[in-house]
Order: sequence, then C-alpha cells, then structure tokens
Amino acid sequence: MNAIPNNPAGKGFTGRHMLAIMLAFFGVVIGVNMLMAWYATTSWSGLIVENTYVASQQFNGRAAAMRAMAASGIAGKISVRGGVIEYDLRNRDGSPAAADSVTVHFKRPVGDHQDFATELAKAGEGRFEKAYDVPVGEWIAEIVSKRGEETIMHEAFRFYVGEGAL
Repeated sequence: MNAIPNNPAGKGFTGRHMLAIMLAFFGVVIGVNMLMAWYATTSWSGLIVENTYVASQQFNGRAAAMRAMAASGIAGKISVRGGVIEYDLRNRDGSPAAADSVTVHFKRPVGDHQDFATELAKAGEGRFEKAYDVPVGEWIAEIVSKRGEETIMHEAFRFYVGEGAL
C-alpha cells in the first residue's frame, strides 16, 4: 500500500493558508464596501425636495408655468469670466427683455456645501451682472428673472468655471 508521504519541511497548502486567503478576500470586499458607503453618505445628501407629497401636488401648476415661459420666447445666457457673473435676457426677436430682478442659485451637481445664491444688479435693459469670484469646477446655475412679482423666466444652465470655460 502506498502511504502519503509526510511533508517534514511544512511546505504545501494547509488550512491556515486557506484561512488567510479567505480573510484577505473578504477583508478587501468589506473594506471596499465600507469605503463606498462612506463616500455615499458624505458626498451628497440625496435630497431633491423637502416633501415629496407637496412637490407632487405642485407639479402640474409648475409644468404649466414652464410651458408658458417656453412659449414666451424669452431666453437668457449666463457667463462667468474674470470674477464677474453676467446674464443677458432676450426676447424671441433678440431685443432685450424687460426684467426688474435676477437671482442666480449656484449649485454643485453633487454636494451642497458650496452652493450659494446671489442677486445680480441691472446693468442695462436685459443685462444683469455682479462681481463674484465663483470657485472653479462644475456648476448648475438656476436663474429666476422677475418683472415686479411675476416670474418671466426660470431656467437652469450646467457649465464649468475655470480655464477654457464659458
């Protein structure tokens, strides 16, 4: 009968080796999962609206208002250069649109720790500007233009502030 030779040097694959491999594998999996969970909880609140029920009740009214704004033909263009925010608001025919105030809400696409809002000063009919040093990076600018109490344009632009930007 052939006997299994005894390995006196202790070389070979043992249960301890298997245990070390399994611990390393699952340690990496659990570590990566914990890292990704930490990134998910610290980078973005996930909050779109405060109260989803109220937002759903207001949806049809807001959609009708947006359709009316789109039909008016008023459109704006924002630029951020050299520490100055400029906004140009025009009618369908290219003439300056009459507006009294413009508020811009700058939001990061992910995260809200750098978000801010600012009121632009009127620099002429249909032109608004403000000296403001917007940090470099991706931004979403939500712009609300009003004439009196009436909102005449509410639009959003996504752009990059930095070299080669707007």
